[in-house]
Amino acid sequence: MQIESLYNIYKQYPFISTDTRSIKENSIFFALKGANFNGNAFASQALEQGAAYVVVDEEEFIQGEKYILVDDVLKALQDLALFHRKQLQIPVVGITGTNGKTTSKELVYSVLSQQFRTYATQGNLNNHIGVPLTLLSIDDSYEIAIVEMGANHVGEIEFLSNIALPTHGFITNVGKAHLEGFGSFDGVKKTKGELYDFISKTGGTLFLQADNEHLVGMVAQCSFAKVVKYGFSETNEIIGRLITANPYLSIGWRQLGSSENFEVTTNLTGSYNTENILAAIAVGLEFGINPQKIKEGISSYVPKNNRSQITKTSRNMIVADFYNANASSMSAALDNMEVLTAEHKVVILGDMFELGNESFEEHKNLIAKAKNLGFERLIFVGKEFFKHKDISAEFYETTEEAKAAVASINDSFILLKASRGMAFEKLLEVL
Repeated sequence: MQIESLYNIYKQYPFISTDTRSIKENSIFFALKGANFNGNAFASQALEQGAAYVVVDEEEFIQGEKYILVDDVLKALQDLALFHRKQLQIPVVGITGTNGKTTSKELVYSVLSQQFRTYATQGNLNNHIGVPLTLLSIDDSYEIAIVEMGANHVGEIEFLSNIALPTHGFITNVGKAHLEGFGSFDGVKKTKGELYDFISKTGGTLFLQADNEHLVGMVAQCSFAKVVKYGFSETNEIIGRLITANPYLSIGWRQLGSSENFEVTTNLTGSYNTENILAAIAVGLEFGINPQKIKEGISSYVPKNNRSQITKTSRNMIVADFYNANASSMSAALDNMEVLTAEHKVVILGDMFELGNESFEEHKNLIAKAKNLGFERLIFVGKEFFKHKDISAEFYETTEEAKAAVASINDSFILLKASRGMAFEKLLEVL
């Protein structure tokens, strides 16, 4: 089927489903394939559950006129998303980076929503499937969209940019993550920089943390129609300053050439989030939102999904930051923990995944840094940390083993930081 014909069907049934466990009535089911499943086999079930049409790529599964045959279901989904994106006459803000993508996306959404009907990537739908699903969720009622783009291999941001077609964008930062796919830190910079390349070629607007030497170096290789600089030095257009992060983050900012200062207290912890907030301020100002509305957008944002999230239990105060982890975000979380005021500070770190050949050294470095900061109790969890076991800290191979050891902690300020696969929510349950 031609993409135009599929698009006409989509306009009648503008809901996309890819999982029979969450079928929407009158949706179009795309029978995606994975390493351990074939969505074609679930097409008939999708129709039984209320789907209007199913898109398949294996002719043997077709049982009637509600089946749409394409060469490749995933490519059809991506092509449909691109076709739809080209019909949307709205600005699209593209966001990528090693750390802070989702927090930045949520902050930008909270700011832009003060004035515009805004759509933003839901959850972590930021890959080759999630970005198309995001775009196909945007209807004509929206005035602006925010699309988060993630990557774990070279070329992925270029590919996603050519589907999302961002008119504006920024990279939060670059650090050591997914090194198995990128090969090296230079591979990380090359891939994230693909957003810069796209915005440069298409004449879009770039938001730049101009105090970040890595980002500045990456930008130097491109020319842009417009660059809005934010950061902490006096040469930026939006100049920020940290007021406090103990434990909640408060910042101040002003615009270049203006003496008017603004301050905002957030529900976030971690001075590292200052840059994410400044990015949201820069985007808001670029779209004409007044500073008071921007302040309201930032102060009303409440983190969730265990990202820089302060959680109070009956016994402890916890920085729940275990949605994901890599070397740079771990280091920043430790720095933040060091400056917090608390009588008893406990740090519980879990393995960082996808670091490839650098995993051994990066875990070793994190242990050394944590020990130098002098926390009352240090607990390392996971097979990678366990390779460095010694008597100066506590080491457990699994989260289950650590669970029994931490259950007795009381009256403490605790950092929980690990890659998602470590399932640190199990530790949160007993703290």
